[in-house]
Amino acid sequence: MRWALVKVSLAVTTMVVLAFAVPLGLVIREMARDRAFSNAERQAAAVAPALSITTDRDQLERVVASAGSDDGMAVHIPASGKSAAVDLGRRRASADGIATVRRLGRASTTEVAGGSTLLQPVALSTGEIAVVEVYVPDAEVTNGLATAWAVLAGVGIALIVGSVAVADRLGVRMVRPAQRLVEGAHELGEGKLGARVPEEGPKELRLAAVAFNAMADQVVQLLANERELAADLSHRLRTPLTVLRLNAASLGDGPAADQTRAAVAQLEGEVDTIIRTAREAKPQTVAAGPGAGCDAAEVVRERMAFWSALAEDEGRKVRVAGVDRPVRIPVARADLAAALDALLGNVFRHTPEGTAFAVDVHNGEDAVIVLVSDAGAGIADPEAAMARGHGSGSAGSTGLGLDIVRRLAESTGGDVRIGSSVLGGTEVRLWIQLDGRAPVRRGHRGAVRRRRPGRLVSTFNRSRSLP
Repeated sequence: MRWALVKVSLAVTTMVVLAFAVPLGLVIREMARDRAFSNAERQAAAVAPALSITTDRDQLERVVASAGSDDGMAVHIPASGKSAAVDLGRRRASADGIATVRRLGRASTTEVAGGSTLLQPVALSTGEIAVVEVYVPDAEVTNGLATAWAVLAGVGIALIVGSVAVADRLGVRMVRPAQRLVEGAHELGEGKLGARVPEEGPKELRLAAVAFNAMADQVVQLLANERELAADLSHRLRTPLTVLRLNAASLGDGPAADQTRAAVAQLEGEVDTIIRTAREAKPQTVAAGPGAGCDAAEVVRERMAFWSALAEDEGRKVRVAGVDRPVRIPVARADLAAALDALLGNVFRHTPEGTAFAVDVHNGEDAVIVLVSDAGAGIADPEAAMARGHGSGSAGSTGLGLDIVRRLAESTGGDVRIGSSVLGGTEVRLWIQLDGRAPVRRGHRGAVRRRRPGRLVSTFNRSRSLP
C-alpha cells in the first residue's frame, strides 16, 4: 500500500507539472521574442523623426550612432529627383523584402542568417518611403529562456519530490497501524490473550483497532467466564461432598466404609484439582436485571434446613434470625444459595465438631446484610482469605468459596468483609445493595467501606449483642 501511494503520487504530480510547465515555458519564449522585437521597434522609432526632417547622410549616421545600433541598424532611402539612393549600415534583408515593405507601407519581419530583421517604413518629407532595418539576433530572442526553463524544471522536480515524500509519510502512517493490527491478530491467534493494538492512524484504522481490542477483551472475558463457571460449579460440588464425607465418617469400620471414605476423598481431590486449574480466571459478575431477584429469607430458611441436619449430627448449636419476613434482593436464587452453601460449608470444613454458628439477615432501606458467624478459632489473615484462589493452606481448601460470595455482593454494588463474631470466631458479612448501583470495581478486594444508613447500622449493632 505504501509503494502504491508513492507511485500514484509520482504519476499524478508529474502529469500536473508537465501540464503547467510546458505551456508556461512556451509563454515565456513568446514573451522573450516580443521583448526583443519591442526593443527593435523602439530603436527604429528613434530614427524616424530625423528621417522626416533630413536625408543627409552625415546627419543620419550621427542619429544612427546615437541610437547605439550602428552595427545592427540600417537605413534604406530610395532615390528621388536629383538625390541618389542612400543605404546606411549593413543590409541583411533582401531587396525584394525592402521593396515589399516600401510598397505596402507597414512593418514586417523576415528571417535572416543568425536571426531576424525588423523592417519599419518611414515617410520622408519628399513623399518617398524610407525603410529602417533593425537586426534582432537569435541570442537576443532567446535571452533568459535557459534560466526560465531551469527554474521551471527545478520547481517541477521539487514538487515531485515533495509529493512523493508526503505520500510516503502518509503511506507509513496508514501501513504501520495496519501492520500492527495484523501482528495483533497473529498474536491473539497464537494464544497471547494480552495482545492489543494501539488506537492510532487514520479514522478507519483507529476504528478497526478499537473493534479489535474490544473483540480481544471479549475473548478474554469469555474464556475467563468459562473458567469461572467451571470453578464455581466444581465448588458447588463441595457441599454434597461434605455431606458424604460426614456420613462416611459415621459408617464405622469395615471394608465398605473404608472404600466409601476413600472414594469420597478421591472425589474431593478431583474437585479440588478442577478448581485450582481454573483459579486464575478473572471473575465478571453481571448485576441482575430489573424484576430479577429472590426472597433472601426463604433461601436462608431452605439452606439452613439442609445444613441443620448435619449440624445436629455433629452436635452444633444453630441460630437463625431475621427470616420471619420476606426480604427481596436483586440476586438470583441459585447464586444466593451457592453463596450460603459456600459460607456454611466453610464453617463445617474449618471448625471442629460441636462448634456453634449463626445466620442473621438484616433488612435495611437500601441494603440487606447477611451475617454468618461461628464460634471457631477465627481467621488469622482475613485479607489473605479474600484473595481468590489463596485458600487456608489446608487440604481441601481452594479459596474460591469466599470469592463466590464476594462476586455475588459486588454484582449489586455491595461488598464482603471478614471480622470477629460475637460468638468468638469468624463473622462474614455479606452486604447486598438494593438501589441498583453499578458493581463495585476496586483494585484491592473488600477494602472499601460503604456509607451505611443509620437505621441499618443500629440494627447491625444490635445483632452483634444477641446471645
